[in-house]
Amino acid sequence: MLYREAGDFKTSYRDDSQTFPLKLDRWGYYAALAVAFLVIPFVITDYWANSVLVPFLIYAIAALGLNILTGYAGQVSLGSGGFMAVGAYASYKLATAFPEISILIHVLLAGGITAVVGVLFGLPSLRIKGFYLAVATLAAQFFLVWLFNKVPWFYNYSASGQITVPERSFLGWIITGPQTSASAKYLVCLGFAVLLAWVARNLTRGTVGRTWMAIRDMDIAAEIIGVNPLTAKMTAFAVSSFFIGVAGALLFSVYLGAAEASETFGINKSFLVLFMVIIGGLGSIFGSFAGAAFLVLLPVFLKNVLVGSLGWPTDLAAHIELMIVGALIVFFLIVEPHGLAQLWRVTKEKLRLWPFPH
Repeated sequence: MLYREAGDFKTSYRDDSQTFPLKLDRWGYYAALAVAFLVIPFVITDYWANSVLVPFLIYAIAALGLNILTGYAGQVSLGSGGFMAVGAYASYKLATAFPEISILIHVLLAGGITAVVGVLFGLPSLRIKGFYLAVATLAAQFFLVWLFNKVPWFYNYSASGQITVPERSFLGWIITGPQTSASAKYLVCLGFAVLLAWVARNLTRGTVGRTWMAIRDMDIAAEIIGVNPLTAKMTAFAVSSFFIGVAGALLFSVYLGAAEASETFGINKSFLVLFMVIIGGLGSIFGSFAGAAFLVLLPVFLKNVLVGSLGWPTDLAAHIELMIVGALIVFFLIVEPHGLAQLWRVTKEKLRLWPFPH
């Protein structure tokens, strides 16, 4: 009975088209932000930061980037892992070459470098689409990982072939390196996630987002009505790659601290981000966060239940996890192609009508 529009008057088009038209939604959003920024940093532990919250925020940013490209612009990509590697190695090279500049600036610059690389590998989308574009981006995945493994300049000629983040601080807080606290890791990733989600929401609601969706729905008709396919597709690849590059830089510099291209950013990483978008919901900002939360929490839940409580072998629990994820992907593709985001929308619509049948 609380989730109602009664008494929630709108006197302008701007009020009617806002992201959260109902007051209860807005209050819930502000309350969630208040808890995230003002409560969790003071109670978070290393376990919750390293196992749940920090990877969730990082993968949510990556899923946002892929959702912009695939969900809003309709361009299939299987190269997310390679673009995350570009962001990670770019932030490493910048941090070691310019130690006097803040690592947060390096993360943003790494996203910009990844955007340039994404545009270069997105050029085939002007001539091909669908399965052929997926194969082209898959080739980019393998090429980028091979490049970072075979060219010693990218890892500063390290004997191990790994890149290790140097210790850096911001406003007196250590935010990279082994001495980084759980709250510092969490706040850095939360700040980037909230900022990029706000940017993504405004882009998809504006003229740029409408051109992406026009290309996605029917590119020939979009070109007839004046949409430039070159501009629309290249901006989608650039923005998507920027988001994914920032996620890769955060994954390396804030979360892992060290990385190796083929192990950290292999093809499994690309499929993981793609599964997050499919399960969460294509063309949805909320779906990107929901899919990331689901696939980050699922392994933790299965490990605690199957291994911790029931005493099953770890490899058996890992295989069961793969079976569950595969079954869920098939289920969502058949039953609900718009994923968890659509289930959430349907739930809210039914709450607005309850207890009446229509």
